[in-house]
Amino acid sequence: MSKPGEFRIRFLRRFSRTLAAFSILIVVPCPTFSQTNAAPPAVQIWDLADQLQLSDEQEQELNAIKADYEKAVADFRRNISASNVSPDVQKEIRLLYSDRVRSANQRIGSLLTAEQRERFEELRRAARRPITRTASADNADEESAATPIAPAPLLSPEDCKVLAARLRALYSQPPSKWPEPTLDESVKPHYVELGPLPRVEYPESNPYTDARAELGKKLFFDPRLSGSRQIACASCHEPELGWSDGRTVSFGHGRKELRRNSPTLLNIAFVKDLFWDGRAASLEEQVMEVVSNPDEMHSGMEQVMERFNKIPEYTNEFAKVFGTPEVTLPRVARAIATFERGIVSRPNDFDSFLRGNTNALSDEAIRGLHLFRTRARCANCHHGPTLSDGRFHNLGLTYYGRKLEDLGRYYVTKKPEDVGAFRTPTLRNIARTRPYMHNGLFDLDGVLNMYNAGMPTVRPRPGQENDPLFPKKSRLLQPLGLNQQDLADLKAFLESLTEVRHRIRPPELPGLSTPSAPAEPDRL
Repeated sequence: MSKPGEFRIRFLRRFSRTLAAFSILIVVPCPTFSQTNAAPPAVQIWDLADQLQLSDEQEQELNAIKADYEKAVADFRRNISASNVSPDVQKEIRLLYSDRVRSANQRIGSLLTAEQRERFEELRRAARRPITRTASADNADEESAATPIAPAPLLSPEDCKVLAARLRALYSQPPSKWPEPTLDESVKPHYVELGPLPRVEYPESNPYTDARAELGKKLFFDPRLSGSRQIACASCHEPELGWSDGRTVSFGHGRKELRRNSPTLLNIAFVKDLFWDGRAASLEEQVMEVVSNPDEMHSGMEQVMERFNKIPEYTNEFAKVFGTPEVTLPRVARAIATFERGIVSRPNDFDSFLRGNTNALSDEAIRGLHLFRTRARCANCHHGPTLSDGRFHNLGLTYYGRKLEDLGRYYVTKKPEDVGAFRTPTLRNIARTRPYMHNGLFDLDGVLNMYNAGMPTVRPRPGQENDPLFPKKSRLLQPLGLNQQDLADLKAFLESLTEVRHRIRPPELPGLSTPSAPAEPDRL
């Protein structure tokens, strides 16, 4: 095997010739076999990005490149550390890693302007010593570039099995006897242990009846509720897409692209503050806002209600549910809210494990459950039956003072501490509700990699140093030091929260003629 550093020198020489037009923008030497658990180099483009005056589009693309790069590093470490890896296979693994790093550099080279590349080289030369940050909660949101914690050594397959067996025995006990979760002091007073979902409670002002829920279902799927007659509630909350829409951000009236990702409606009955920023206090209020919002369903209320009052099938159902046939927006909202409260996720493998089926979770998922509650610190925000604290946190994705700025909860409360804070989403059925974050930036691997790195920490730009509204990342976010094995186990646990797929058929809508059978295709 080559001496440590020899391959790195050969790689960098070849790499520098290949990328002469771009320079080497990511300082990423290819690790040797003995370095597979070392931390990545401290000085990389994302450590200095906030000093390069990137545009919003550049910053979004850089976040995507970073997630891809971190996955490449994780894949390299996993593959190169596998048992019985021959020298030839090691060479192929390194070449594949080099190709992926080359691709990242090319993407960055195309992303930056010549002036930005020159500025980065100046900053990198000036940063002769690594910039470090401890993992304590007290300085978890300091405005400094962070060096990820070195990942823990990988366990052997035998040790993994032993650990899984020990954890399975621990977690097969009642939750009151589970290991203590790793929690910030600020979280402990309101922490609720993971558990099964409770029964849905319906408000006295809008009690449940089968007829009301069925009427709400029809209205939920009916595009005639929008001004254009083309957008239904189901357009952004499609059952087969996890009651979301699978898009980075949703579209509204006239196919206008909105600025936030469509959150799932699963288990929405257990959410107190609706929307990503919590601006609606009830489902009824949420429905009324979406229907009347000019950027979303764009309903002219009088026109749309007149439209529905001319459909006898609907007026008959409204009379049955509400006592009189009038179709009004408050009644529409009450019916749809009743239907939405019934959108509850079905039992999954984790629920089965909680009910006593100790083999319902794989070894990987058992280890992931323990990581979730301890070293990965997920339970600080994702706890309770829905795996959400229902609170609002800043994850460092505010884009403050830029084109894509979104101040989140601040729009509702006007409190400086809420700038850039968004509601913690449920993790139930998470494998079917991609993409993730309020702006739909990441897939599941990207989310895990970003949390492992502690999420972005943004420093004020010139002129923002004394800005009282400059967003501060949540103190709960810290570099985690999880290795690739840990991330795979954590992902396995998250996937165990997904229910067995079942189809929700759209209802037959009142006032529409039954579609005729499709014509036979022309024969050649």
